[in-house]
Amino acid sequence: MIAGVKRERDVDEDEEEEVRVKVGRSHGVEDRRSRHCPYLDTINRSVLDFDFEKLCSISLSHINVYACLICGKYFQGRGQKSHAYIHSVQFAHHVFLNLHTLKFYCLPDNYEIIDSSLEDITYVLKPTFTKQHIAGLDKHGKLYRAYDGTTYLPGIVGLNNIKANDYANVVLQALSNVPPLRNYFLEEENYGRIRRPPGDIMFLLVQRFGELMRKLWNPRNFKAHVSPHEMLQAVVLCSKKTFQITKQGDAVDFLSWFLNALHGALGGTKKKSSILTKVFQGSMRIFSKKLPHPDLPAEEKEALLLKDEYQEEMSESTFLYLTLDLPTAPLYKDEKEQLIIPQVPLFNILAKFNGNNEKEYKTYKENFLKRFQLTKLPPYLIFCIKRFTKNNFFVEKNPTIVNFPITNVDLREYLTEEAQVTEKVTTYDLVANVVHDGKPTEGSYRIHVLHHGTGKWYELQDLQVIDILPQMITLSEAYIQIWKRQDKDDGAEQHTGA
Repeated sequence: MIAGVKRERDVDEDEEEEVRVKVGRSHGVEDRRSRHCPYLDTINRSVLDFDFEKLCSISLSHINVYACLICGKYFQGRGQKSHAYIHSVQFAHHVFLNLHTLKFYCLPDNYEIIDSSLEDITYVLKPTFTKQHIAGLDKHGKLYRAYDGTTYLPGIVGLNNIKANDYANVVLQALSNVPPLRNYFLEEENYGRIRRPPGDIMFLLVQRFGELMRKLWNPRNFKAHVSPHEMLQAVVLCSKKTFQITKQGDAVDFLSWFLNALHGALGGTKKKSSILTKVFQGSMRIFSKKLPHPDLPAEEKEALLLKDEYQEEMSESTFLYLTLDLPTAPLYKDEKEQLIIPQVPLFNILAKFNGNNEKEYKTYKENFLKRFQLTKLPPYLIFCIKRFTKNNFFVEKNPTIVNFPITNVDLREYLTEEAQVTEKVTTYDLVANVVHDGKPTEGSYRIHVLHHGTGKWYELQDLQVIDILPQMITLSEAYIQIWKRQDKDDGAEQHTGA
């Protein structure tokens, strides 16, 4: 035993090696950390993939995991009986990366490698962004070349559809192209100090979303697509399996849950704001009037309508997105026996919020008439177009095409008179458009996103990325849309606080 070092039985073999190295240096022994490694040319960057869960491929443990940089597999430990050590001897694979500490080691000799040529690997594992880099993301459209030779625009990157998770992919891609939200999550220090109660798993959602955001915007990727595997595992865990990787879900349901879950995990409440509420939250007035039961005689109805509980009540409410209702699709066919696909202007379905249009809402016991009027518009406004109706037997999809302009949608007429005075800018431009194709339960999702640096539109469907003409976007069965207010300042400064 080396003098002055008492070994504890439960000391990890890796920690033990660090102790030996430190003590060796203090006794004038050659610093093994600085040894030149002759095996660096065996590293195979084309097989390296850090998007998947950091688990040992043999023990399935997430503690002390190393990536073999020759075959890309993950192994636990680096002591003499560890899986990484045995792998290095058995296959003559010598260069390993600790996925937690980001340190490189040569096995089985077990010394740390310090070499600047390996920095590209640590950057892919953990990309970092300076404030200067973030400030310039939307000012140019520079193409970058991945290690595999493909060129890509950071942010316009395909997400792998592991089995049936395209409903989540399109929402994640849409949110990653909202600049103030993106900027906030690109800098880990913005949310790194938020304190959560012991045992709280929801903050995992924040960490994984930040990691995914940095991967999507990484200008030095090894490949031009990203797998959202770890992000989606956090979704499955935090939603208690409401949303799955292997089962198709509803993009609007996922968006609603994800926005509220992120808001709560960032310490947000009804009174306390977060980056989510700063970017997406608006407010409205709801006028609600209780209706008598339709089967009652006319005299009884008239008598009830005079009572206080049947008078109109007004309440204030906040929202993170607005639900737009489509008119009922016609059931008749044209002379060629083809179903007519109806079309409706966007402003027709926005009339729900003009303060005059009433809509009946039925609950199990009671019926209400409600009308809505907006009192505050957010910097980024989300529309969810209600395409699906569910009953006890099946889900129906409304195929109505919504006709909308890509730019200059003015929402001033949907504001209250007071809000029309206080809200200076009420005009919006489209920045993301999520589309659902096919049947209700077995269809697929794709998304159109605007690249702010080039002003060009792109269509993303799983790993496929193509450019698209703006006029083609309006022909799709839009399901979720994100609109950006035409503020002079893009709101990029909003990322500096929760």
